[in-house]
Amino acid sequence: MSADSIDWRNSRIVSAVKLHRSPVRRKTGLFLAEGANSVEAALDTGRVEELFFSEKAAEREHALVAGAAAQGVRTTMVTDRAAEMLGETVTPPGLVAVCRQVDVPLREVLDAAPRMLAVPVEIADPGNAGTLIRVADAVGADGVVLAGDSVDPHNGKCVRACAGSLFHVPVARSRDIGATLDALEAAGIAILATSAKGEVDLDDADEILRGPVAWLFGNEAHGLDKAIAARATHRIRIPIHGRAESLNLAAAAAICLYSSSRVQHRA
Repeated sequence: MSADSIDWRNSRIVSAVKLHRSPVRRKTGLFLAEGANSVEAALDTGRVEELFFSEKAAEREHALVAGAAAQGVRTTMVTDRAAEMLGETVTPPGLVAVCRQVDVPLREVLDAAPRMLAVPVEIADPGNAGTLIRVADAVGADGVVLAGDSVDPHNGKCVRACAGSLFHVPVARSRDIGATLDALEAAGIAILATSAKGEVDLDDADEILRGPVAWLFGNEAHGLDKAIAARATHRIRIPIHGRAESLNLAAAAAICLYSSSRVQHRA
């Protein structure tokens, strides 16, 4: 390891490692992005405060590290032990960026006149949240609104599951579910609740999907609360032709958001 590498006792490393904890992220407004995909996306959006990298990562991702330095980002080589502490995976990639948080106010998302939003309600699993954000990015959704008591999108597992998409699609957090639905309605957006007993089959929903829509997806364990589903403009069911009783949140979100994207882009 290069003599210029700093070790885990350095104060900047100690401060960065603390960002694994949610209270510290809330207090500082910073979070960690680990791995080449996330770091590259963070650099592209100008959100990186400092980039830490191991000697092996510098050899593997030389262009990425050099590009960060060219942008004026502070780049710091660290020891393997420091890289392990900064990372959260079993085999740390040795490339971690300290970034400014990405979430925006709900009003900012709505002021952009969105055509398609994903609105997970009280989503708890960071892997599911990250996958949903990645799907929303892939289909061209205009934003993700984490409604209710939801997981922190800056959680390390969520950031990794996003694979860079956290920096591509606007993400808002809105704790008051009722106020969130009110704001969506006031913006002229049709609220669509996914429900196994919905009155509209997804295959027959093209007319609905042509307009601005916000898809509500329920909690992984409990689904969508009946009172919340009742407030939706329409309740949509995904047709299941095989023997599976249901779909998990990420699969249902992918199907519904892709269906919206297909209709809107075809129009």
